[in-house]
Amino acid sequence: MGQVRKRYSAAFKSKVALEAAKQQKTVSDLAKEHQVHPVQIRLWKKQLLDGLEGLFEPVSASDRPDPDKLQAELYEQIGRLQMELAWVKKKLDG
Repeated sequence: MGQVRKRYSAAFKSKVALEAAKQQKTVSDLAKEHQVHPVQIRLWKKQLLDGLEGLFEPVSASDRPDPDKLQAELYEQIGRLQMELAWVKKKLDG
């Protein structure tokens, strides 16, 4: 039987990664304390530090999707899917 992977919440990962970034305890100590493999803690710490740069970048209006355009595209897709469904139902009945 295969081993089931543990899943950690984002809050837990960020807490452990932040503790590792503070460097008040060694990664080995944190691993023992939180029962997580040291390599996993290093990966979370790297992910935290890599993501910090984007946190302070200004978000321009062009980066955000236009909600009206997005809604129109979604309605168009719904229409196409409904037409395809009707076609499939017609072919199954015929």
